[in-house]
Amino acid sequence: MHPMLNIAIRAVRKAGNVITKYYELPDAVETHQKGENDFVTNVAREAERLIIEVIRRCFPHHSIIGEELGELVGTDTDVRWIIDPLDGTTNFIKRFPHFSVSLAVCIKDRTEVAVVYDPMRNEMFTASRGQGAQLNGYRLRSSAARNLDGIILATGFPFKQKKYANNYMSLVSQLFVKCADFRRTGSAALDLAYVAAGRVDGFFEIGLHPWDFAGGELLVREAGGLVTDFMGNHNYLLSGNLVAGNPSVVKAMLATMRKSLTVAQ
Repeated sequence: MHPMLNIAIRAVRKAGNVITKYYELPDAVETHQKGENDFVTNVAREAERLIIEVIRRCFPHHSIIGEELGELVGTDTDVRWIIDPLDGTTNFIKRFPHFSVSLAVCIKDRTEVAVVYDPMRNEMFTASRGQGAQLNGYRLRSSAARNLDGIILATGFPFKQKKYANNYMSLVSQLFVKCADFRRTGSAALDLAYVAAGRVDGFFEIGLHPWDFAGGELLVREAGGLVTDFMGNHNYLLSGNLVAGNPSVVKAMLATMRKSLTVAQ
């Protein structure tokens, strides 16, 4: 096992323990709005603090990017830990038990280690570059679907960027008539983990931040899938517009989506 993966697992478990504790104590959760339809809780801040504490104890010189605290530049800028301490904040606030902790390690801009942890189900999705993806130690493979017929797609609506609503609904409509159904769960990190596990066949979303997908995209790729932007390229690192699935599903999704694409890439 990659030595940084051990530390990543330790860190997200500590964060997950805090999240589940507060889930049982809703009166202790403090919620603040930091933007339109964008919330932060004292729970996420505490979880992020614990993750950073674990990383700093083992790798004091590494750089860290966290959703809540921003970038903490270390003396070793080649290594960056990317943290989403609570992906699915709205679900957590509403006590909808579907959220995750996501952590990725990038070395010279390549993701080498990734962990997405669902503390409510105690499901630990892990990946190391070239070593495959796993769920609680068992190997993952993405869906074997060959086209859009009969498949399930996961997505997330642009609730923070509603100016894209009409364009996005057009994409949804184009895909919906060709697939079996959609799932919209509220955690992009878990959606990508579910693609890696074959629980859903594909995923697409616009305007994500690096901490939303850094862990999940390595899971998908190590499970035999692809991650691209809406044009089939790798600009998702900048645009935050993602399509994920096995190669056949991604190809079919892209061919369908291009008919209605006017969203900026």
